Amino acid sequence: MKILHVDKNHPLLIEQFAELGFQNDEDYTSSKEEIENKIEAYDGLIIRSRFTIDAPFLDKAKNLKFIGRLGAGLENIDVRHAEANGIFLAAAPEGNRNAVGEHTLGMLLSLFNNLNKADREVRSGIWDREGNRGVELEGKTVGIIGYGNMGKAFAKKLKGFDVEEVICYDIVGGVGDGNARQVGILELHQRTEILSLHVPQTEDTIGMINTEFIEKFHNPFWLLNAARGKCVITEDLVKALKSGKIRGAGLDVLEYEKASFENMFKGDNSDGAALSNLPEAFQYLVQAENVILSPHVAGWTFESLEKLAQTIVDKVKAKFC
Repeated sequence: MKILHVDKNHPLLIEQFAELGFQNDEDYTSSKEEIENKIEAYDGLIIRSRFTIDAPFLDKAKNLKFIGRLGAGLENIDVRHAEANGIFLAAAPEGNRNAVGEHTLGMLLSLFNNLNKADREVRSGIWDREGNRGVELEGKTVGIIGYGNMGKAFAKKLKGFDVEEVICYDIVGGVGDGNARQVGILELHQRTEILSLHVPQTEDTIGMINTEFIEKFHNPFWLLNAARGKCVITEDLVKALKSGKIRGAGLDVLEYEKASFENMFKGDNSDGAALSNLPEAFQYLVQAENVILSPHVAGWTFESLEKLAQTIVDKVKAKFC
């Protein structure tokens, strides 16, 4: 089989495909249109998030047997059209679930202990102990929405922190395990003190965290999002932060990200000037001391780079060899 790689990944991907007798072609610079014009010659496509794989693209991929996406989801691929064309789709949530779980926990602990704020202050000569008094995770109820690979990994990391309970909500039944008890949406709203999102981006999850949803929670809560930025309406999040309904937020993903997840700032953002190009709600998040931001890197570790590649190789090998 001939495989086209349009995003750079761990070298084991190409090495192990070659060992299976596959031909590997690499093209990391051509435009989507240029790739589209030659995709008919390939049996397989390896991509991360460089561009969307839509119906017109798939219609030209007449010989494509599989698409391997080195990431957790398939939202940049027209899944229905691909499956209708008999194309095998392989994502790799198993490859970066541990990284996402660790990153989410790290954001939570940083928020609770004011680590980002305290670090900036000490570096500026400010020694404010009372202003950086922390909050303990012990005794809190953690709610997780989306209990697949990522949600389960985060729940596993909470073991040993003596939380009151970890509860999870998912549209699929029977996903609870020894690390989290599955509950209905009403109990999630009633008991949650820390809410962590681990859902894919779908029509149902886009904009799911909005004012109406937030107001249903009985307790003020902390919000963590290492899923997809468009699941949270930023303006509604800011309103809740201002009112105290949301006590703080750890956001690895943002509503304003590009589909490719690459630099969302226009031009040179080294001096922060590009922030003025973004909505007012985002500018509030940048200034808020109870918000931690990271550039969509929760699943972006040196270890996950290798694990993601190995997962795709294993899935393609199981399907075609």
